[in-house]
Parts: sequence; structure tokens; C-alpha cells
Amino acid sequence: MDVKSAFLNGFLEKEIYIEQPMTYEVKGYEDKVLKLNKVLYGLKQALKAWYSRIDGYFLKNRFIKFPHEYAIYVKIKESGDTLIICLYVDDLLFTRNNPKMFEDFKQAMIKDFEMKDIDLMSYYLGIEIKQEKDRIFVNQEKFAREILQKFKMEDCAKVNTLVECRVKMSRNGECENMDFTTFKSLVGSLRNLAYTRLDTFYGVRLASRFMETPTMTHFKALK
Repeated sequence: MDVKSAFLNGFLEKEIYIEQPMTYEVKGYEDKVLKLNKVLYGLKQALKAWYSRIDGYFLKNRFIKFPHEYAIYVKIKESGDTLIICLYVDDLLFTRNNPKMFEDFKQAMIKDFEMKDIDLMSYYLGIEIKQEKDRIFVNQEKFAREILQKFKMEDCAKVNTLVECRVKMSRNGECENMDFTTFKSLVGSLRNLAYTRLDTFYGVRLASRFMETPTMTHFKALK
């Protein structure tokens, strides 16, 4: 089954501008002191209203929401025809086993929500998807290379073992402390990479225990 992606227009498709307050402008540090022209509370209210609207629409049209994954909606007819929807903010992914059911849904969304059909999904949340006639390939090669570049590891040595054998890390090591923002950034990047590289999950979880007070030892283990 093909997986298609679409973008839903609406009140989430707005720009939010930020600027330094008057008399607090510091050239070269524009990202340090910011004033939000549109309050975050209003944005949160918009998100709540949006989810309420789209959720109500799906339930009204006899979709079933997954009890443990609230972004997934499914409609199954008595004939066995099935339509599966994944909602991520204002992006939709959907697939089916009946082309007509698929097309009817798409036209209804275009009419009611001014949806833009982006056609077959090819890139989503750092995941590359290559869809062929009888199979779908999923990988994160581009995202992995971006992580290596970000942390200056393009020329790093390759190893077969993701976690050093019998490695022991403690919270109270004698090694020099490091910037926890950089450490958290790498942990977050590797967590996202684990979507397709489940073999990395244990090592990332192990190192992420030390996110509050990381040392260079923890950082080297994570790298």
C-alpha cells in the first residue's frame, strides 16, 4: 500500500515573529533576549482548538482512534476496506487497501480543510521513505550524516560494538564537566535516529542517565 502525505491549511499556518525589546537590543546577540509578539498561550489555545476540530471530524465520520496512540485513526468497513490516518500537528499521512476509499477521503479533506496533496511520502521527521511497487524502504542516512557533521565526527573510526564492553559510568566521576546543552543535543539526535536503528537504543539510554551533570567521559561514551 502506498503511503501519502498531505498538509492541512488553517489557523496553524501562521508566522510568529520575535524581536528584542526596545532598549535591550544587543547586536550579535539577537537570540538572547526576545519578546514574543504573539503570546504562547494563544498558540496553545489554537493547537487545542485545532485538535478538537480535526478529532471531532474524524470521529463524526466513523473513524476509530487508537486508545494508546492518539495520533492514529482507522476506518474499517464491513467489506474489509481499510483507511489508516496518522495526524502530526497539521500534517497527515494516510494509506489504504481500496483506491476509491482513499480518493474519497482525499477529496473530502480538500473540501473541508483546504488540504494540499503532497503525494507519496518521501521524507518525514528525519526519516527517508522510498516507495516502490511491491516494497517500501525506510532509512535515516541523511539524518545520520547531519548528526556526524554537527558534532564534527565525519572522519571518526567505525566500530562494530555500539557500547564499549564492561563500560562503567558514574555520576560522580573525576572527569571534567561539560556543557549539558551540547550533551542533551546529541542525546536527542540519537534518540530520533533510533526510529530506524533500534540497535542504538540501549547505548543512548545508558548515556542519557547523566544528562543533568554530564562529564567528558559520558560525552565520549555517547559519541
